[in-house]
Amino acid sequence: MDPSPEIAGRIVLVPTPIGNLGDITLRALEILRAADRIACEDTRHSAPLLARHGISGKPLVALHEHNEARRAPELIAAARAGETIAVISDAGMPGISDPGYRLVQGCIETGTPFEVLPGPSAVITALIGSGLPCHAFRFGGFLSVKSGKRRSALAAALESGETAIFFESPHRILSTLEILAGLNPAARTCVARELTKKFETYHRGTAAELLGYFQAHPPKGEMVLLVHAAEARETPTSGGG
Repeated sequence: MDPSPEIAGRIVLVPTPIGNLGDITLRALEILRAADRIACEDTRHSAPLLARHGISGKPLVALHEHNEARRAPELIAAARAGETIAVISDAGMPGISDPGYRLVQGCIETGTPFEVLPGPSAVITALIGSGLPCHAFRFGGFLSVKSGKRRSALAAALESGETAIFFESPHRILSTLEILAGLNPAARTCVARELTKKFETYHRGTAAELLGYFQAHPPKGEMVLLVHAAEARETPTSGGG
């Protein structure tokens, strides 16, 4: 359903920094300052970002994976009544492994105006920084906690011929790299850690090399795993980044 021109309000999905709080756009700040209310994945997590930029006195409402189905109609009704509602997640683009999808679907179904602002994304940042091919890529979200499903996802990624990007926990990265190295030890691999933060690092090499590195160096921090099947004519890159 197309947005109705009679509706004065709107919902705006606003990307927020993935680490460095300075990585927020002027347009994002304009929307946050003008909004009648701000829907946050975690109001406690978002408060420091808003305070840093002098945004106070705004009603904050929680919008997370456990209440999005219930809260989305409330926000849509408020927008249709004339409110401007900014939607932010804990980091990056709302809707990408974060709440936002159901809300957007609700806006489309009801003809409620909504906008999506461009901004920080761990997916694109990690892809470019990895040095892996970026002309075609796939994003798989968070890898499953179940090893069998992780194996299937990684096998499909290796067979795709594209760079695959996943979010992974530091508690499971060793297990995941073991699976990956078992499938293709020469696969071109990158683990991007703590993106945009003080201790940001890119570790680049083969799956086998990165497995050895993280076995010797206990993994910490938020991680993005990228993988691309090594072609027969290529010599796998070596060393960590």
